[in-house]
Amino acid sequence: MVNKKFQVIDEMGLHARPASMLVSMASKYKSDIDIEYKTTKVTLKSVMLVMSLGVGQNEEFTLHFNGEDEEEAFNNISKFLTSEKLCK
Repeated sequence: MVNKKFQVIDEMGLHARPASMLVSMASKYKSDIDIEYKTTKVTLKSVMLVMSLGVGQNEEFTLHFNGEDEEEAFNNISKFLTSEKLCK
């Protein structure tokens, strides 16, 4: 299992475009990928669940990767979040 905490730097928070891109990326992997925000943990493979979290600017969330391709998923999703300047 791989876990990583991120802080949102995008002024719009984790809004529809990046949320849908994250879900699209996560859905390509066999591993279970969850996003945890405050006390709620949901799958990163559902745009409705991700959007329901309402993660805003300067707030932190944790991604949890568990499965056979967890390292690849972790590397690619982490790279996306930082290269798009959504999170640090």
